[in-house]
Amino acid sequence: MKKRNTQQGFTLIEVMVVLLIIGIMAGLIAPSILGNQATAQIKKAAVDIQQLESALELYKLRNNVFPTTEQGLDALVTAPTIDPIPKNYQEGGFIKRLPEDPWGNPYQLLSPGEVGVIDIYSFGPDGQAGTDDDIGNWNLNDYL
Repeated sequence: MKKRNTQQGFTLIEVMVVLLIIGIMAGLIAPSILGNQATAQIKKAAVDIQQLESALELYKLRNNVFPTTEQGLDALVTAPTIDPIPKNYQEGGFIKRLPEDPWGNPYQLLSPGEVGVIDIYSFGPDGQAGTDDDIGNWNLNDYL
C-alpha cells in the first residue's frame, strides 16, 4: 500500500500574493476614506451649531433674552447664576449636555454677536480663532 501525503496548506508564494492584493486594495481605498473624514467632521460641527442655535431660540422664547457671552452656552444646561437671571428657566435645562466640536474644543457663544444677533461657532480644524476655517451660524450654508 502506498502512503498518501495528507498535509495540506498554503505555500509561501500564495500567502505573499494574498498580502500583496490586500495591500493594493488598502492603498486604493484608504485615501478616499481619510478624505471623507474631514468632510464628515465639518458637517458634524455645522449640525451641532444648528442644534445649539435651536436650543438658544427656545431659551429666548421662554426668557425673552438670549444668554450673554459671560453666561455662555452653559446656560442651556444649567440655570445661569449671573445677570440677567432667567425668570422662566426650563427645569432640566434646554439640552442634556454641551457637545464638543469634532476636534475636541468647546463651541463658542458671542451674545450679542458681531455677525448676527448671536454668534455660535467653532474654531474649526486648526483650533485658532479668526481663521478662514471657523464654522459659525453665519456660514452654515457653506458646509451643509
